[in-house]
Amino acid sequence: MLATRVQVAMAALRSAHDELAALSIDSLTGHELVAALDELETLWCQLPAQRHRMLARMQAETTPKEMGAKSWRQVLAIRWRISTSEAGRRLDEAAQLGPRRTLTGEPLEPVLPATAAAQAAGLINGEHVDKIREARGRIPGWVDTATRADIEADWVRTALGVGPKELKDHADRAVFLLDQDGPEPDDTERARRRGVCKGPQGCDKMTPITGHLTPEAWAIYEAIFAKWAAPGMCNPDDENPCISGTPSQEQIDTDQRTLAQRQHDALIAIGRHALESGVLGQHNGLPTSIIIRTTLQDLESRAGIGVTGGGTVVPIRDVIRLAAHANHYLAVFDKATGSALDLFRAKRTASPAQRIMLIARDGGCTKPGCTVPAYGSQVHHAACDWADDGQTNIDDLALACGPDNRMVGPEGWTTRINAVNDVEWIPPEPLDTGQARVNHYHRPERLLRPPDEPDGNPERGP
Repeated sequence: MLATRVQVAMAALRSAHDELAALSIDSLTGHELVAALDELETLWCQLPAQRHRMLARMQAETTPKEMGAKSWRQVLAIRWRISTSEAGRRLDEAAQLGPRRTLTGEPLEPVLPATAAAQAAGLINGEHVDKIREARGRIPGWVDTATRADIEADWVRTALGVGPKELKDHADRAVFLLDQDGPEPDDTERARRRGVCKGPQGCDKMTPITGHLTPEAWAIYEAIFAKWAAPGMCNPDDENPCISGTPSQEQIDTDQRTLAQRQHDALIAIGRHALESGVLGQHNGLPTSIIIRTTLQDLESRAGIGVTGGGTVVPIRDVIRLAAHANHYLAVFDKATGSALDLFRAKRTASPAQRIMLIARDGGCTKPGCTVPAYGSQVHHAACDWADDGQTNIDDLALACGPDNRMVGPEGWTTRINAVNDVEWIPPEPLDTGQARVNHYHRPERLLRPPDEPDGNPERGP
């Protein structure tokens, strides 16, 4: 039986490794060590080929939903406790280097056949593969399939005798010679490249942004900046910043900001104006607004931090400054306003009061490993599903992003509230490797509990 033969082969591979690990290498000469390392390097280069074909077959055999995950990235990340970026890299490699089949089941060679063959033989390493894959992605779209195959084969032949740096230089020259004038600008390419991205907050709590604006987008902001980023406009150093009309000559003359700083301050003024206008409507049942959670001690001492519903860390001085411009909510407003926090079976959807309390408590999706902040999360009946007579009460609810919320159900994930009121997520059997049940990503202060306090998962012990 094929399955048995595969298991026997895997057991032999593990046994060979264990035998090698148990051997002493102290008496080996330098020449013998190099020879052994050569064999080990070749095997190391070959092993990914086995992963590629198994991943390709697994994707043909089942689906992420049947495994209990939102995507194949999530399957790999949860099962083997790797990052989603590493899972994506492995899946992308398998898609290009693993075997394929047509819709009718006929076998196809890999997308990069020469690279796959060289890797299976242990002739090239992972760095070579990365350089070839990256360079192939830059080949112009008008190059035909046969020419692409010839180019790939040439790069593989080059890789057999050089390192990754030399291979990259060779591939870069080849791509340049194919299209020395560069791609002709067109709407499709501009639409593909458009986007604005933010990086992670730095130690100084500043957030870097990068992006590419279409001509239309920049034409809009060009006109806005001409007004709102002009000298003297929206200057936070002024006692009464000018945000409409024309700044005074004194405001213009005393404005020491750079153009980049003026444009930054203009974006703040524009965003604040949009939030205060009320034209942005609602998001997940709440008016579109900034929601920040902090502690009474930090507010009173005016030292510390707040955290937004999007996960941004904000110094307490900025929290106070933002509060001066906002209609804000308090996490303790229940007795002050009479807003209901326990709806029992009266309503399935959470009230605005409950959403704000959950944002303050959970900070974001409660599923372990999920980094979606509160702004992108829904309210989930965590103690008992609504269909199973669950209650819409604050202590029975939790935040969950839409995809994770939909993963809860028969044969899928289950949730519960444990003895210390943390939300636990229990994975389905194909993904259960004994991993953590509670998500501390949005509330890292929970990790600072004294050792004698529960860790939020009684089943896993202290």
